This record gives sequence, C-alpha cells and structure tokens, in this order.
Amino acid sequence: MSEVREGQPDPAGAVVQVESGPYISYEEFGRRFLEYAASEQRIAGAFGQLAGEAFDFGPIGVGPGRIAKLSATIQLGKPKLDREVLDNISFELMIPLEVDLLIDLAVDRYPFHVNGKIHLHLTVRTAEPLRVVIDIAEPKPSDVRVNVASASRRGELLRILASVDQEIRRFVARYLAEEIRKPQIRAAIDIDVAQRLDAAWKL
Repeated sequence: MSEVREGQPDPAGAVVQVESGPYISYEEFGRRFLEYAASEQRIAGAFGQLAGEAFDFGPIGVGPGRIAKLSATIQLGKPKLDREVLDNISFELMIPLEVDLLIDLAVDRYPFHVNGKIHLHLTVRTAEPLRVVIDIAEPKPSDVRVNVASASRRGELLRILASVDQEIRRFVARYLAEEIRKPQIRAAIDIDVAQRLDAAWKL
C-alpha cells in the first residue's frame, strides 16, 4: 500500500499539503463552533423574516358585559438582538410593534395608537444526536409591553375598563408563539450538524 506524505505526490500525481497546528482542544473547538453556528447575524436573519409583518386582531367583546368590540391592526418592526457569551450563549431579542386599534361601542367609536415592544430570551443548547438548538422561552403576555394613547379622557377611561392593554399583550404573545413554530424559523434555530456534514461530504 502506498503512503501519501505531507508535500509528496499521491498516486494520481497531485501534491498533498497537510496543514499542521496550532492545534486546539476538543472543548475549545466545540465552544468556537457553537459561537459560530449561533452567530448574531444568523439569529437576526431568522427573526428578520418577521419584520414588516402585519396582522389583524378581533373584533372581540371587551369590558363589562362584553358590549364593546375591540379590533386592531398590528405591525412588527425590525428585531434588535443582543448576544451574551458566558457559561451559556444567550440572546435578548426585542421586536418593536405598532398597533392601531379601535373600540366600538355601537353609538361611538374610539381609536387608539399603540407603541410597544416584545422581549424574548433565547439560549443556545446542544442536543442528541448532534444538534445545535436555539431554545426560545415561550412568549408570555408579560413579555409584551405597550403604551396605549387615547385622544380623549373618556377614551382613556374606556381603555382601562375594557382591559385593552391586557387583551393586546395576550394576543401578541399568542401570535408570536405561533410564528416561531413555523418551519422557516424552526429550520434556522434547530441545526442538525451531522446531517449537514453528511450532505457536504457526499461525492
């Protein structure tokens, strides 16, 4: 059996150059790999798909006796991401939102404009058999912060009585939970390393 040495031709005549060192430990390699696989750009790109999305909410009955009807149009802004590398690699994701909502009392209608943001916490995990998973904490209403402004004192009182803020937070949290389960986002946050290596090395 012939042996191919560094800098020597192989049986086909090509010269094989083997780079040696500086070597690093398996542990260091794994850490660098995780930081690269879960880069800020990669995660931001996955959630960037949500930017500009608009969706409708309602009408639903709100307030005492549910006699008022609440409806809204909600638009998501460009996500902002902060990465923290400690014992675990984690991310704080903030998604701005703009909401135009309307409370309809049949005899009168009250428009509101809402500025707000959604906060999500993400943690990089490793999983069997050889996967990198971005674990996203389930969005809760408390993760959604809104600032509802009304043009009148009566509208402001109605907003409080109808629990508008609470309804908006609950709906946005539920919507976002559904969005992050969609295949295009799951594919970006669940990386099957073995499968991708096998595909890359197929002749």
